[in-house]
Amino acid sequence: MPEATSETKRPQALILGSGDRKPDLIPAAKKLRPEIERFVDIVQEDFRYEADLSKVDADLAIVLGGDGSILRAARQMAEHQIPVLGVNLGKLGFLADTPPKGVVAALEKYVAGKFTLVNHLMMRVEVFLGSERTNVMLGLNEAAILGGPPFNIQRIGLVVDGEQATVYSCDGLIISTPVGSTAHNLSAGGPIVRKDVEAFVISPISPHTLTVRPIIDTADRVYEIVVDEPNESTSLVVDGQKVVKLTVNHRIRITRAEPVFQLIEVAGRNYYRTLREKLGWRGEFRTSRTKCD
Repeated sequence: MPEATSETKRPQALILGSGDRKPDLIPAAKKLRPEIERFVDIVQEDFRYEADLSKVDADLAIVLGGDGSILRAARQMAEHQIPVLGVNLGKLGFLADTPPKGVVAALEKYVAGKFTLVNHLMMRVEVFLGSERTNVMLGLNEAAILGGPPFNIQRIGLVVDGEQATVYSCDGLIISTPVGSTAHNLSAGGPIVRKDVEAFVISPISPHTLTVRPIIDTADRVYEIVVDEPNESTSLVVDGQKVVKLTVNHRIRITRAEPVFQLIEVAGRNYYRTLREKLGWRGEFRTSRTKCD
């Protein structure tokens, strides 16, 4: 496989990772750096997710860590999303599925153009207090209304395209992207949605009725949420980060974001194989009739 040379424009790369949370990440990054620099020029490193990336000119971001590190990278890039190669130094690695020993092979394929760039839907989450917009952010996985002490059942109203949809009596509510469907949504009993489906999943957490089930709807609608009876710690959480403590006067609006998250995928991976290997979704195969590697 050919390496990038000075005769051609070498790709410009960022290296990102959760060095503030994973003490062993920075030594791992130092070990990988000579291998990475065989193929790309590193224009910036940030192991605390503090740098302003809005004006950094780079072709890709190499994110070291796990899926949490990729969520942080997507949040840091905000409106300026660039392709991401995820290197798994964590546990699950659903998005970050390149092992450290596979970095050279992945970058060889990247510089040779033997990769697929997969766009993932992101959500735009806006918070209003009365008529004033107080917060706006992008989410890659989900926006969730979560309660805490005193753990009362909450009444959460959902409005879709300006029309009342329903009022949930539940412990919380999750609106997730297809990427996020395998995260908190899955744990709450929601469906897995293939990553290229442009839809949101709405999943109540422990609804107090037999008739309420998760639903899937197009991402081209406007979803608004109000909490009629919040408890003392009811909060909006986006991609695992608490945004604001909610009151009856807050309103949350969720729409499709203009930027998309771009993930670099190299040959040898496919969606169902990832489900089997990362989530243990194996079932029981009869090898004489069904091939499964």
